[in-house]
Amino acid sequence: MGRKMKHTEIGDIPIDWKLQTFEETFRVLSNNTLSRENLNNKGGAVRNVHYGDILTKFPEILDCKGENIPYLNDLSLITANTQLLQDGDIVIADTAEDETVGKTIEVQNLGTGKLVAGLHTIPCRVKKGDFAPGWLGYYMNSHIYHDQIIPFITGIKVSSISKTAIAETIILIPPVEEQERIIETLMQIEKLIKKETVIIDKFKSFKAGCLTKMFPKEGETTPEMRYSEYTDDWEQRKLGELVEIGDIDHRMPSSVNDGVPYLMTGDFIGINQLNFDGVKFISREDYQQLSSKIKPEYGDILFARYASVGAVRYVDFEKEFLISYSCAIIKLSKRIHSKYLYHFITGDVAQKQIAIEINTGSQANIGIDSMKRNIIVSIPSNDEQIKIASFLSNLDSSINLHQHKCSKYQSIKSGLISMLISMK
Repeated sequence: MGRKMKHTEIGDIPIDWKLQTFEETFRVLSNNTLSRENLNNKGGAVRNVHYGDILTKFPEILDCKGENIPYLNDLSLITANTQLLQDGDIVIADTAEDETVGKTIEVQNLGTGKLVAGLHTIPCRVKKGDFAPGWLGYYMNSHIYHDQIIPFITGIKVSSISKTAIAETIILIPPVEEQERIIETLMQIEKLIKKETVIIDKFKSFKAGCLTKMFPKEGETTPEMRYSEYTDDWEQRKLGELVEIGDIDHRMPSSVNDGVPYLMTGDFIGINQLNFDGVKFISREDYQQLSSKIKPEYGDILFARYASVGAVRYVDFEKEFLISYSCAIIKLSKRIHSKYLYHFITGDVAQKQIAIEINTGSQANIGIDSMKRNIIVSIPSNDEQIKIASFLSNLDSSINLHQHKCSKYQSIKSGLISMLISMK
């Protein structure tokens, strides 16, 4: 026999589950408005939940013993009415650049520590309702709750919500024992995600150490860490002597519904795979009229010249696409192994050189001529280049493998949250 259900404003739910409004459920607490400049990660008496960390760093359940939560620099900067948080409190990010506004964390495992809510947050404490630890964190980040917030988002460049606007949104309250079963299921997936995250962080830390030691420091001709069969000094050459750099001086041609994808910097920086979803297109006719120097090909390196200056992406597939003028294309060259050059640019030595050449102003950038003249590349023999590139690329493959597994678990978790909370 199927479970008896009842129809509500948020859909069909089991007959013994309850609903109440946000305003009925919570008492809103006081926060502070201190910026990131007033926080540190070294230590202090009181920790502070910043809205940026809610949006990008913290999971639904904030484990205060396990998460790295920044500290206040100066306690005198907070007013007397700022209230300390406790286990079970929730903190909502009321501002974001998109519809992630409204992301919520639930405070747990605070112990004897002191914690306050900071800039662009709405801290709340339960005043009515029985909730198992973790339920509010998972429920208020599910689409069942977050979809209720979307109509109340205001702003154009920056999205925001207010506690007044969301007062009538609905909080779903199953019996506590059902909350606990749902939470236990979700936490099993959470453990897998954390396990993969630990592995990823270890690989990244190891790779960062290798990048520091496998290339010569400034003024030196051999690296600290090297394969024993190689003993010759390394050459020092200007980047412009080794490769062609596509000087992309074009602006976006008229976009069309289908054609050749046109990527912006954000489509290739900080993601595992080049992202062609939702990009603009130019017509094939416009594409064919452009110089081959600005058309990325297999083995080329994409180099961000604006904003995230010095971030790079190796083109490891064959597909026609274009990059915006904010990027440079370091073209495949027989004078240096392109995978080796890619790893060299990501290392400390090259990044320090790049930092010196950055022009500051309304937007950080680096010029093509500066790249050609002032980025000095350390070059071993071709065989040693290949061996170094292969080693570092294998590390990247391991990182990507575990990132893929982590993303898969995240997807499963998101689906489970919706299924379990909606009782499907």
